[in-house]
Amino acid sequence: MTDTPLRFAEDFAPASHADWMALVEKALDGAPFDKKLVSRTLEGLAIQPLYSREHWPAADDPSGMPGAMPFTRGRTPLAQADSGWDVRQLHANPDVAATKAAIADDLANGVTSLLIRLDAAGRAGLDADDPTAADLFGQGGLSLSSMAAWDQVLADVDLRRVPIALQAGPQAPVAAAMLTALWCQRGVTEFDAKGAFNIDPLGALAEFGTLPTGIDTVLGHMASIADKTARTFLEGKVTAVGVDSAPYYDAGASEAQDLACSMATAVAYLRAMEEAGVPIDDACGQIAFSFSLGTDQYLNIAKLRAARLMWARIAEACEASEPARAARIHAVTAGRVLTRRDPWVNLLRGTMACFSAAVGGANSITVMPHDAALGLPSPLARRIARNTQLILQEESHLNRVIDPAGGSWALESLTQDLAGAAWALFQDIEKGGGMAEALTSGRIAAQIAEVREARRKDIAKRKAPITGISEFPNLGEPAPELADPDMDALRAEAGKALAAVREDATCDIFAVEGAAEELESLPTEIATATIKGATLGELARASTQEGARTIEIAPLPSYRLAEDFEALRDAADEMLEGTGARPCLFLANLGPIAHHTARATYARNLFEAGGIECLTNTGFSDAESCAEAFRDSGARAAVLCSSDKVYADMAEDAARALKAAGCAVLHLAGRPGEKQAAFEAAGIDHFIYMGCDVLGTLQGLHADLGVTSR
Repeated sequence: MTDTPLRFAEDFAPASHADWMALVEKALDGAPFDKKLVSRTLEGLAIQPLYSREHWPAADDPSGMPGAMPFTRGRTPLAQADSGWDVRQLHANPDVAATKAAIADDLANGVTSLLIRLDAAGRAGLDADDPTAADLFGQGGLSLSSMAAWDQVLADVDLRRVPIALQAGPQAPVAAAMLTALWCQRGVTEFDAKGAFNIDPLGALAEFGTLPTGIDTVLGHMASIADKTARTFLEGKVTAVGVDSAPYYDAGASEAQDLACSMATAVAYLRAMEEAGVPIDDACGQIAFSFSLGTDQYLNIAKLRAARLMWARIAEACEASEPARAARIHAVTAGRVLTRRDPWVNLLRGTMACFSAAVGGANSITVMPHDAALGLPSPLARRIARNTQLILQEESHLNRVIDPAGGSWALESLTQDLAGAAWALFQDIEKGGGMAEALTSGRIAAQIAEVREARRKDIAKRKAPITGISEFPNLGEPAPELADPDMDALRAEAGKALAAVREDATCDIFAVEGAAEELESLPTEIATATIKGATLGELARASTQEGARTIEIAPLPSYRLAEDFEALRDAADEMLEGTGARPCLFLANLGPIAHHTARATYARNLFEAGGIECLTNTGFSDAESCAEAFRDSGARAAVLCSSDKVYADMAEDAARALKAAGCAVLHLAGRPGEKQAAFEAAGIDHFIYMGCDVLGTLQGLHADLGVTSR
């Protein structure tokens, strides 16, 4: 043994990027490097196969240090290394008793803050017992129409210790008033309160397509509440304003579009707060960003780092002090990446989003339960979502390394490229009149639609595969058990509780002079007196000026990446339910197993993505036996599967025999090449191969087989 260190690298001459490129070009033998080895994002960013020191000018230190300008590397010097990130769990079950139990379970097992979402009725400013709220009650969230309901669902929560974040859409100011009232009712002082009102009027307009008053008015309300919040509560403990990227991201926006829309929204809010006289440092401190993250780990990490960089530059241009330029960021699993089929794969998607958020330096993270796209999550799903964060934080120690992406030539370069692309889009929005104008004119919707359709084409061709959906589907998967509350019973119960509240109310919101103005500034008087006994619907009406003109636009669509393929699966399941059998297709495997296995496996994977059962076999040595087996199978469609060598000898004869046996639709697995005309003349209707339009093929086969959805 020797103590002399071994330095193997010294035995080799140093290699430069140019040396590597020379070897690559030799290996490519004339094929274009950019086409073969460089991938591109939907915003056109080039992703290189290899990054080196030449791609990142580290000597100039453009990313700075953690906790310092431009805050690319983190909001604070220690990032999350001292106490970890905030584990935030979403609660949206309309069953108050179930939600109360889930909250208790979360807080006893590692969750550090709560995200409370109002149902569609509450977001529309309607009480649970309002006749027009019948179809909206319980949709997507909790019905919290009175202080009694708020007090009930949060009865076991120590509001001095646990931050409460809100998702209330257009009625966020009213929800903020009610949460403030609850703090006052519980004796939580302005020194102890912790939470986020997340008032995001432009985000609400994008998502729901409507606002209760004009844009200038609603921005003024938001600014007034932000001013009062900044002057009332301890700095950084309660924020009034939210910038949520979910409406844009779930509509199909690229990462650059997502960042641009978020920054333009935040700038609109800064302007409103400036007009209201809020000091710039206070205004910046009142804004909390929320970004949805997909499954591309590198883009996710770069996105959060680019967000901090962009916001720091914006705040710097507004002359905010350096500490005020640090963005506060919440990250959440994007709704668009969750699937209803094979939902267990969502466990991996949530883990990837959480990992990316942690490495990217998010201050708080929400991992959506794996069955969230199906309905109300099960207790098991909620537990796994919670424990995903705890494992990555407490066992993998992701928070112990400050900015692990720092110094990575790939991630530093991607951060800069993404920030540059997003900055150009942000400038375009600003030149066009700002975010409000971009929304009301439909310009943002049109730009996002272009990216959404480009992505749909990639998904249709499996250029962007979705595991368990377009790739490796499982037709026999069992349906997961979900909570299925009795909405009628819950609404009736909520109505009785509201009737009791109205009977016991000690003051009338409409009898208070200047109620709308008082609600805007959240004074403690209105929290402790007027709101006590007033309902959400009454507060919503009181906070809306009489005769105010509402704003209405076409809301941005909520689009999940898997929904086109899932629609085919749904239609196939409906056929199974109605007839007792799925649509099916016969695998016409030709020749020995060694020749047909690869393409038979490919074909089965492809057709089962459409819910079509594939009838397989060990192969046929002649056309007649293949046709006879097809006839006996009862199928109406078939696909020829084998090697090009066997196709040359058997494909045309087998095609004629299958057509004669009654095959209505015949596919061939593989590219036909120069034999396409001969194959088509023999009766082959379609060809499937890597890069073909899989979705279009399946939709066409559904039509041919008479598979229709309700």
